[in-house]
Amino acid sequence: MSNNINLIDSFQEFKEFKNIDRPTVISVLEEVFRSMIRRKYGTDENCDVIVNPDNGDLEIWRTRVVVEDGFSEDDDLEIELADARKYDPDLEVGDDYIEEITLESFGRRAILAARQTLVSKILELEKDEVFKKYKDREGELITGEVYQIWKKETLVLDDDGNELILPKTEQIPADYFKKGDSIRAVVHKVEMVNANPRIIISRTAPEFLQRLFELEVPEIFDGLITIRKIVREPGERAKVAVESYDDRIDPVGACVGMKGSRIHGIVRELRNENIDVINYTNNTQLYIQRALSPARIGSIKLDDEHKTAAVYLKSDQVSLAIGRGGHNIKLAGKLTGYEIDVYREAEEVEEDVDIEEFADEIDGWIIDELKRVGLDTAKSVLALSVDDLVRRTDLEENTIHEIIQVLQAEFE
Repeated sequence: MSNNINLIDSFQEFKEFKNIDRPTVISVLEEVFRSMIRRKYGTDENCDVIVNPDNGDLEIWRTRVVVEDGFSEDDDLEIELADARKYDPDLEVGDDYIEEITLESFGRRAILAARQTLVSKILELEKDEVFKKYKDREGELITGEVYQIWKKETLVLDDDGNELILPKTEQIPADYFKKGDSIRAVVHKVEMVNANPRIIISRTAPEFLQRLFELEVPEIFDGLITIRKIVREPGERAKVAVESYDDRIDPVGACVGMKGSRIHGIVRELRNENIDVINYTNNTQLYIQRALSPARIGSIKLDDEHKTAAVYLKSDQVSLAIGRGGHNIKLAGKLTGYEIDVYREAEEVEEDVDIEEFADEIDGWIIDELKRVGLDTAKSVLALSVDDLVRRTDLEENTIHEIIQVLQAEFE
């Protein structure tokens, strides 16, 4: 047994392999030794391989049937009576002769080959476990430590020492890391490359921003607020459409927090990326208007068939709508699904009056209803027929006639 124990002791490092449980290691050990037995004896059907999971002891027992002298047809399965009685004088024909096989009987070369096979099998198992673990975690937020920095990618290690790759293309332009830095990212893509798991993490994916919001905003984590869509220009600007299923919760206010307390941490993590949180709505005009924030929109003409929107606004609002580098209008288009074109309002349109200027003559709830459907100026209301206004709002026809009289008086 001493040789058996010594061999198992030489495999002690396998107990420390990551992500592989002890029973699996024992199973692999048993299969490796059965392979050795088959190579030596032609079969392992009459052999028992016993591995003690507590201390790593190994025992191999071979059973052969005792036959009459000169009648053995297969010495690997049978043993003649005279040979059997050398070890046990009480054996008779038909009895089972059980013997222990020591590892030294296989020879040093076979033992070294077995060890190499075991190393290979354990490594394969570990790679498969790492692949399965991270394949199931795609889109999840993880934390790792920067281990090595190359020109096109950065090597990050997780808590178990698994290698994660952060390509330059998945980094925020302002990201700067040095060895030993703690880093947060999402698992972006997991694939097998030459039988090795390649785990790609990302800080530019929309899912990264979503996971940060889930961390900072309990209402999102609890499902009271839903993130409908996120679009980003990493390091520059992001737009997040949120919706609440509870009328008592202001989704935008909850995401921003008191004095910006919740969103400030996210902005810092994203290297001061400008984040616009907007309230999602099924009203396309209002949705586009909110998406183009902080610009104030005059009017919008939609082509639902071609998914285009012509947005008219004052000259001083054009640059705000487009944004630095065109990021604002580009992200608004991605968020709403419409191709947005911006136009300066004509001279006469510029004389329009904000609907809130009529608060002394029109009740506040009526103004709110008009704004809800995207009619926030006098001329945007007057541009529609009475039937259109009745259809688009919850206002009665008599009320709309009164509103039109008030607004028309302003331009007479």
